[in-house]
Formats: sequence, structure tokens, C-alpha cells
Amino acid sequence: IGGSPIMSDEPADAAQITRICGGLDLNIGTLNSRSIEGMHAAGKVAGELGHKILLDPVGAGGTTFRTQAAQRLLDELPLAVIRGNASEITCLAAHKSGQDFGVDSRIGAADPDLAASLARHLGTTVAITGAVDVIADGQRTAEVHNGCPMLTYVTGTGCMTTSLIASFAAVTDPFTAAAAGVLAMGIGGELALERGGQAGPGTFHARLFDTFYALNDTLLQQYGKVLINRE
Repeated sequence: IGGSPIMSDEPADAAQITRICGGLDLNIGTLNSRSIEGMHAAGKVAGELGHKILLDPVGAGGTTFRTQAAQRLLDELPLAVIRGNASEITCLAAHKSGQDFGVDSRIGAADPDLAASLARHLGTTVAITGAVDVIADGQRTAEVHNGCPMLTYVTGTGCMTTSLIASFAAVTDPFTAAAAGVLAMGIGGELALERGGQAGPGTFHARLFDTFYALNDTLLQQYGKVLINRE
């Protein structure tokens, strides 16, 4: 997609790496006390440099520890985008845990009004991924109608989507970055399915990577199904 990723959860290392990166993606998927410290160290540096900070609250609502860790990041860092499913973001906004069972959403599909409300409440751009992806920043909402059910059978596609958003956030505004990252994943899924991915999740995963290797702005414009509304 054009980004060059580096991953670290060692506090001193993560903070130093952040200085040479254009965006910071905080993912709480493999959470531990050291990684939380590393996220805050990196987030402090990114904030000082004015770099975009993104949060992927993986499984927020599943446990008190996980929910509180995500909430602390939200409270203490200037987040540009939060990307999650409806369960994760709703639980985060409500300051509650125990309402979710992991990374699979137990709440119905997100709607533009919910996304806009959460964006205003949380003071950031919110991207809620699902059957129809919704992005909102309190002034605009976007609905992305790309994607395919097979994406839900491959672990990590949500985390990959946040990484895509982070790549775009390094060069554009948070709302545009969130819409572009979500769109890229949706189109990537459609093309991967079309090009042999229907055989099963393993084949689909490989085809998905092949699709991203060939993805370009022409394909995004050709296949994109995006509706944007201004409030």
C-alpha cells in the first residue's frame, strides 16, 4: 500500500522508532503490562511530533484489564482514529467491560448516526467495520459498501485494516485516511474472493496478499462503493 511498517512493544525501542515514522498504530491485541507502557511511551513521542495516532481496541469490553487499557490510551493520548467493530467501540465509549466476548462483534451493524455520535463523544474519527463500514468525524460520515464475508474467516483482517489506515494517515487527514484504509481492505477482499479465494480461508488469505501487492488508485476508484454525507 506504500507504507513501511516497524513493530515493537519495548518502551525505549518503541519511543525511538516513533521518531522516524509518520504514523503510530496502537494495537492491544496481544496485551501485557510491558506493551501498555510501550504504547504510552510511543504515543507521547508521536503527540510531541504531531504524528497521527491510531487505536485498535481489540476485544475492548471483553475484560476489565483490556477495556481499562484502551480507555487509558483514549484519555491520555491525542488519537486521530479509532478503528474497531461496533462492540469494541461502543463498550469503549460506555466505559464498560464484560459486554463483548472477544474480537467478534455481538452488536448489530453500525449505522451512520451511531458512528457520528461516538465520534463526537470520543472527540476523534471513528471507523466501525462490519458488513457495511461506517466512518465519522462528527462533521462527515462515510459508508463503505465494499468487502465480502470471507474477510471474517481470516484472523487479523481488522488489525490489517487499521495498519492500512495508519499508512494513509501519514499523508492525509484522519477522515480520508480511515475511509481509504477501510476501502482498500474491502476491495482487496472482493478481488481476492474473485481470484480464487472462494476455495477457503487459507487460499483467500494468500490471494488477499496478492491483491494488495497489485492494488493501486485506479482499482480503488473503479471498484469503490462509498457514500459520504456532511452534517
